[in-house]
Amino acid sequence: MTQNIYDDPAFFRGYSQLQRSIDGLAGAAEWPSMRALLPDLRDLDIVDLGCGFGWFCRWAREQGAANMLGLDVSDNMLARAEAEAADKAIRYGKADLEDLQLPVAAFDLVYSSLAFHYIQNVSGLLATIHQALKPGGRLIFSIEHPIYMAPRRPDWLVDAEGRKSWPLDSYQMEGPRVTDWLAEGVVKQHRTMGTTLNLLISSGFTIAHVEEWTPTDEDLAAHPDWAIERERPMFLLISTTK
Repeated sequence: MTQNIYDDPAFFRGYSQLQRSIDGLAGAAEWPSMRALLPDLRDLDIVDLGCGFGWFCRWAREQGAANMLGLDVSDNMLARAEAEAADKAIRYGKADLEDLQLPVAAFDLVYSSLAFHYIQNVSGLLATIHQALKPGGRLIFSIEHPIYMAPRRPDWLVDAEGRKSWPLDSYQMEGPRVTDWLAEGVVKQHRTMGTTLNLLISSGFTIAHVEEWTPTDEDLAAHPDWAIERERPMFLLISTTK
């Protein structure tokens, strides 16, 4: 079973104070890049895996999506999402992505933001997603970048001149990474870039776009503090088709 860290009171309290939790999609630095990968959503049947507070579900309906299904393992997340729900075309449900079940050929788009890196059985998850997509359907998702996830002690190194560098180590050693982020003992699953892409290919997906997110010049003009994010990629965005 997926570690349900989002129902840990300390973690959820901290997560709720993040900019992306307060401002929704507009508060997520990578959202413009994710949005650019999306097709026209009008009349599409969509499932959001790891839907969180339901921000994407509501936004997709505003773009004309026919039906939205938001799934999450966290009762806290689902309670917040359902509290914001006023649209009968949006449904929410509890699901563990480690053993996800979805109807066959039911969706035009499977979307997920920063959830798959918690999952150990990604090959099983991708097989489930593939059979759940209609012919020509798309899987579009983001995860923490493998370079960001790999270090055993993921924190900036600062030299005598104050310059920061990222401590990349253990990159080829795939498996769990346990960090203290918002709460102690958060477990994520590190995989190399090659493993991630090859799992998609072997699951039958055609890779359409891969992006190692970095802030643009326009981003830095609005958020100068994001300049450090150009030192290493934090997010990996992938678009695929069936």
